[in-house]
Amino acid sequence: MAESPMLTFVGTAQAYPAKRPPELRAEDFHEIAGRYPPAEAEAQSARCSQCGVPYCSVHCPLHNHIPDWLRLTAEGRLQEAYELSNATSTMPEICGRICPQDRLCEGNCVIEFSGHGAVTIGSVEKFITDTAWEEGWVEPLRPGRPTGQSVGIVGAGPAGLTAAEYLRAAGHDVHVYDRHDRAGGLLTYGIPGFKLEKEVVMRRIARLEGGGIVFHLGSEVGGALPFADLRARHDALLIATGVYKPRGVKIPTVIALNPPLQGEVAREARRRGVSGGKLSPAWTPLHQPSAGPPPLSGEDLGGTPSGIVEALDYLIASNRKGFGDRVPAFDNGALNAAGKRVVVIGGGDTAMDCVRTAVRQGAASVKCLYRRDRANMPGSQREVAHAEEEGVEFLWLSAPEAFEAAANGWVSGVRATRMRLGAADASGRRMPEPDVAGGFRLDADLVIKALGFDPEELPAMFGTPELGVTRWGTLRIDHQSMMTSIDGVFAAGDIVRGASLVVWAIRDGRDVAEKMRAWLRGRTISSTRRERIAA
Repeated sequence: MAESPMLTFVGTAQAYPAKRPPELRAEDFHEIAGRYPPAEAEAQSARCSQCGVPYCSVHCPLHNHIPDWLRLTAEGRLQEAYELSNATSTMPEICGRICPQDRLCEGNCVIEFSGHGAVTIGSVEKFITDTAWEEGWVEPLRPGRPTGQSVGIVGAGPAGLTAAEYLRAAGHDVHVYDRHDRAGGLLTYGIPGFKLEKEVVMRRIARLEGGGIVFHLGSEVGGALPFADLRARHDALLIATGVYKPRGVKIPTVIALNPPLQGEVAREARRRGVSGGKLSPAWTPLHQPSAGPPPLSGEDLGGTPSGIVEALDYLIASNRKGFGDRVPAFDNGALNAAGKRVVVIGGGDTAMDCVRTAVRQGAASVKCLYRRDRANMPGSQREVAHAEEEGVEFLWLSAPEAFEAAANGWVSGVRATRMRLGAADASGRRMPEPDVAGGFRLDADLVIKALGFDPEELPAMFGTPELGVTRWGTLRIDHQSMMTSIDGVFAAGDIVRGASLVVWAIRDGRDVAEKMRAWLRGRTISSTRRERIAA
């Protein structure tokens, strides 16, 4: 019996695939790290302790068989490792790239707790499936025996695509409708290429198309395509639209600084011995710490000045340029950070995507304002570290108080107030509150708001007031059947759980496909559809 290659974590140090130097990777949108050589992938997989209770699997939303495919990789049995990885996930190479492993599988690795550094699960997962694509082990999607039933899916993001794959494999006709001109949702247009190169997404979609899934792109459900028509066309519907409505922030805007305040800045500059009346670095204290927040002086614009943009608009424009599309708002500079002083507001993964995109577009400076401290930010700590390596400056415990605009209506600065962490709220997180220590000012030519996303008002958009929603605007479902308040209409992904991770959307797509299959097994082709087919 061959000796086990596992449990080498004491003698083998943790090692991730080598990253390109920050100054080089900041010049393009390619992924920042390469792939393991086979011998290194085997060595890192062999560090797994094969523990009796695999917390990595427990904390993976998909409950991937992580210790098992790590062992197969360590033994050089890569095709078997891929097949096992693929058994629970429709997109293992995508999860390997963009999952926050530091908060999920790797963050709960037993040997991480022992001080030896977690097994590099995400990097091994990426290695396994990328190798499978190169070696031809990724088989085409084979439809099951035809059921004669049709399913319509609204939304071509990870939840919709996952459900589409499982339902097509079960023999159903599957049609996917999406408002964009490419499938993939945020995988295609929201996540930058330096985290997820677009070819990785496009080959997955091509596989689904090759399996007979029909994509109806550029379809505005509720607009030119009435929701009632979709119900008539299909035996069951799945709503998997995600959440795209940017979360608002109420911040006043003033035009420029009034003369007394400009004089205060000049006096402070002279006190510091700075020539030219300008303070350095880019942010300048407007008052002594004990003086309280500065007055909102100047003319109130009563609106948002140019140069203050939503994160998703900014990221979509950048990704479209990566595809070679014509993007007027990018070409005219409105959604292009080149040469600009950029301020990003927010501390989640979307904010990290924005700051790192701005670096690659050639911004003059990139700063990130977040109202809590680093330990309490919602985004991945790895992404913050990558951003810092690339020159992004983080201003923790800081919140925007007002936007400044030049006389021409373009943003010129952000006034911010310092924050401190107060008592914990119901979730256990300490709430930020203004600090009497005062505020500061940031010069800005482009401000990107990355404060999260809320659901769109689907009952109004789809013309279906009977579609039930929660008080947060997400779709209300029966959690046993995953069906909405409309018979035969199911929902899954972020439109149900709120803005969340891609891996959770994949899990929801997998779950809802099984619920829909069970429901359809007890149904015949609807009379309305039968009339349509006959016509």
